[in-house]
Order: sequence, then structure tokens, then C-alpha cells
Amino acid sequence: MKWIHTADWHLGKIVHGRHMTEDQRNILFHSFLNIVDEEQPDAVIIAGDLYDRAVPPVEAVDLLDEMWRELVLKREIPVIAIAGNHDSAERLEYSSKLLRQVGLHIIGKLDPAIGPLEVAGIPFYPIPFLEPARVRHILGIDTIRTHHDALEAVIEAYGDIEKNAVSVGHSFVAGGLETDSERQLSVGMAGQVAKGLYEPFSYTALGHLHNRDAIQSETIAYSGSLMKYSFSEVNHQKSVDILEWDGRWNRRRRVLTPERDMRQLTGTLDELLSPTFYQQQKTDDYLKIVLTNDTALHDPMAKLRTVYPNILHLELEMLRRQEQTSTFEREMLERQSVEEVYVQFFEAVHDRTAPDAVKQMIEEGDV
Repeated sequence: MKWIHTADWHLGKIVHGRHMTEDQRNILFHSFLNIVDEEQPDAVIIAGDLYDRAVPPVEAVDLLDEMWRELVLKREIPVIAIAGNHDSAERLEYSSKLLRQVGLHIIGKLDPAIGPLEVAGIPFYPIPFLEPARVRHILGIDTIRTHHDALEAVIEAYGDIEKNAVSVGHSFVAGGLETDSERQLSVGMAGQVAKGLYEPFSYTALGHLHNRDAIQSETIAYSGSLMKYSFSEVNHQKSVDILEWDGRWNRRRRVLTPERDMRQLTGTLDELLSPTFYQQQKTDDYLKIVLTNDTALHDPMAKLRTVYPNILHLELEMLRRQEQTSTFEREMLERQSVEEVYVQFFEAVHDRTAPDAVKQMIEEGDV
């Protein structure tokens, strides 16, 4: 049995004002489908966040529809997809009962009574994103307050987990590494679940965290997102996981290659505009540029875009240092007493050390 684990496609995503749908189409129809054709899997598993928002743009809906046609109708590969926290469970699950007849299993809403889905002899337990209040209502358990409580109750509701079972979920495992492009599930620790809850399963394929190395485990894994969706991910390598069974699940990775990468460039304006530098670059990548000039610059973005057309973010290191210094000074000021602030003010105005008599007047409140 061989299957592909992917997640967090976020179709319809907008990054720094740039619509990413065409980039998503490119990576799905070229890199992803090439991997599918080479691997010939028995199933494709998508662990949530197919869309970036509950009401996705038409272009994103059309793209997902095309992918269903490519995977399920043309290649006849069963697909199991669950709703993530960005998806609308009800919209995603539209016509799902009909679609299951052709091998497309979309699980938006929680229903433990359905039980596992069997593909090539392996039972898959799809567990869509669990909102504690909704799970509390569905299961009638008033004590469910956190995401951990909700997942624990759902797994118990399944009863005896079948041998070699695989769970497909969308959750934040405690200790996982976050990125800037993920939406917080809840305040504080209430959105996290303990890794031990997944012990009844032979393997757990997760979505939500965009870093494929978010946790270290032989039996629990995030596939990572389809593409880089923030500059906190510039050092990530995006991929899908290939799982094969030989008494245990063996995992290997296949890299996803985008048409345009997301990268950061750092240097002075002259350095970045030098032909000897930019001719060595893939200049149409999505870029964050950090300029290290120590003097003011006139419209650097316009100059840079003559060479790098897809700059998404420009940062001046000089201003960032000033901001960090201002923040540090403000924090230092907040820790000082009123008397210490008065003394510093006196010394700054008079350009000399405050005499003891002045310090005494300040302490006694005579100023």
C-alpha cells in the first residue's frame, strides 16, 4: 500500500497583496501531478486547509475542481480530504455523499458514526478540524473546553481502533514549530493537543503547521504547506510525503518545485542593482529585500523593481535598527522611577551631572 500525504494548499491565498492562485495552479499541475504519475499511489490524502478562507474566490474553487478531475476521474486515484480551520466544513462537504461513489471522500463535518474509510486494506480515520464548542454539541459532552479535550473525546467515540489504522487530522501538536502564515486556533495553549493522543494509530498524517519538520516523530508528521506563504518560511523546502507499508510505515519525501520561489536578499541598493549580482539571481522570484544603506534613499522600490519585478516586501535595516533602539529605550524608560526620569531630564538639558542638592529636591518632590 502506497499513499501520498499533502496538506495546507490554501487555494486562493493572497500574500502581501499578491494573488497566488496561478502559482498554485502551476505547482499542482506540474510538480505535484508529476510526482503522482511517477509514484502511482493507491490514495492521496489531503489533511485540511484546501482553501485559504471559508468563502474562497471562484478561481480557487475552479482549481480544486480541476484537481479532483485529474486525480479521481482521469487517474482513478481515491482521495481523502478533510476540512481545516480555514475551510468551511459545510461548503467543502457539498455533494460529498455522491462524490464518494467515484472515490472522492471529502469530510468536512465530524461524524464518528461513519467509522474509517478503507483503501487498499488500510483503514483511514478522517478527523476534520475540531472546534471544541461544535464537538461538545455533537457528542453531548459538557466538559469539552479545549482542542485537546475535543480530540480525546472524538478518538474515544470511535471505540476500538482497527489494526494498522491511519488517522488524518488538522491540529496543532504541542511543541510543534509555527510560521507566520498559520492562523491561531485559540488563545494560549488551549489550541494544542498532546502527541500521545494519536498513539492508537499506526500513523498520523496532519495538516495545520506549514513546516514539514514541525515535529520529530516516526509515526506523526506534518507534510507542510503546498508553497511558501510567508517570509518566515524562506528556508523551508516544500514537499509531499510518500508512505509505504512493509510491516510499518516508511516515509520519504518528494520535493515540490514552484515556478517562483520565495526568498530574501540583503545588501545595499548599489549592490543589489549591480549586474554582476543580479545576473546570478532568479530575478522573478517573490522577494523580501533588506537594504543595508546608512543614508536616506529616494524611491528605492521603483529602482529595485526595474530588476526584481516581484518584490513583496522592502525593509530598510537602518529604520529597523532605529525602531529596535526606540523599543529598547522605551522599555528602559518604563522600568525607571519618576525620580530617575527627572534626573536624566535635568542632565540632558544642562549637559552636566545633577548635583546632590537637585537630586534631593527631586526626591522630596520640590520640582
